[in-house]
Amino acid sequence: MATLAPIRPRTALNVRPFFEDKSRAFWTLQAVGWGGYLIVREAASISGGPSIEVVIPVLIEAILGYCITLLLSTLYGYYRRLPRVAGISLTVATLVGATLLYAFLVAFAFSFISMKGYGVSLASFLSAFYICFTVLAGWSALYFGINFYILVEEQIDQMRDLELQASSAQLAMLRYQLNPHFLFNTLNSISTLVLLKQTERANAMLSRLSSFLRYTLANEPTAHVTVAQEVETLKLYLEIEKMRFEARLRPQFDIDPAAERARLPSLLLQPLVENAIKYAVSPLEEGADIRVEVRLAGERVRITVSDTGPGLRDGAPPPSLSTGVGLTNIRERLAQAYGPDQRLTTHSTPAGGFSVSIEIPYQLEDREAA
Repeated sequence: MATLAPIRPRTALNVRPFFEDKSRAFWTLQAVGWGGYLIVREAASISGGPSIEVVIPVLIEAILGYCITLLLSTLYGYYRRLPRVAGISLTVATLVGATLLYAFLVAFAFSFISMKGYGVSLASFLSAFYICFTVLAGWSALYFGINFYILVEEQIDQMRDLELQASSAQLAMLRYQLNPHFLFNTLNSISTLVLLKQTERANAMLSRLSSFLRYTLANEPTAHVTVAQEVETLKLYLEIEKMRFEARLRPQFDIDPAAERARLPSLLLQPLVENAIKYAVSPLEEGADIRVEVRLAGERVRITVSDTGPGLRDGAPPPSLSTGVGLTNIRERLAQAYGPDQRLTTHSTPAGGFSVSIEIPYQLEDREAA
């Protein structure tokens, strides 16, 4: 499913709908092609003056060509299923045989209509052979060219479907990667509370965990949610963590009302808040503030998750290298969802604190649903 870049319209003329019904397309092209051939041949034949000796043979020539190419289409369709060498050999032999038959019948028709007798002269046969071979070879080239085009388009569609399926599977994998990681930390906290015989707090945490999982698992793993829904999910998560850190965890939300309807991958921000708790709240006795800010800037949505923790002072490694899930997971999910049309940056100030900024397109529709 490869990165999932935004789908762009094709710049070339899309002729696929005409070939969606192959049978209808064939009969339409056959009728239009031979009808046009008849008009051109008749116009060229009567340029010196209309005559039944000229009009009728050309009409017979077009009818014969129409019928012979119907037979060729059946044989060519069969040859395409044979091994390549055998198919090519039979195709060439059939084209030559059909040309000989077509040329003989055309030469005979011209000879008979012009009252020159029932015989076919070598000169008239060779003249007819040249014309018939040109027509049948051109028809055959169009037949195989159109079928090759249809085959390539079908393979492109299959590849596109496979890429979409692979991308959806990878998005689902990245999304499901979060649940075990978060669940392990929460259950470990509940286990600690039980060991400390703080059953009421353990029960409250279990209840909030149940609500959080019910809320998150209700969404498809590859679905997008609104900023408002994502913020509500974060608040559920923070209620669970508040049971552990109490006053040491001080969350703040600053959400632009104009950005609340914007859509983003579900649970995209939860790992950022989790990293902030792990690297800003946990190490400090006084805890830290965690601020989630969402702003709409034109056609872009800017999201910032920051904390007042120690940041990256003294050469400390960035959170993404320690958790194996946080920033790495988010970078991959953003690349899958938006391709190059996204940006993730990190900042750390000398005074302390760490922030992650995300910039994505402003979208109101779920890309997966669309």
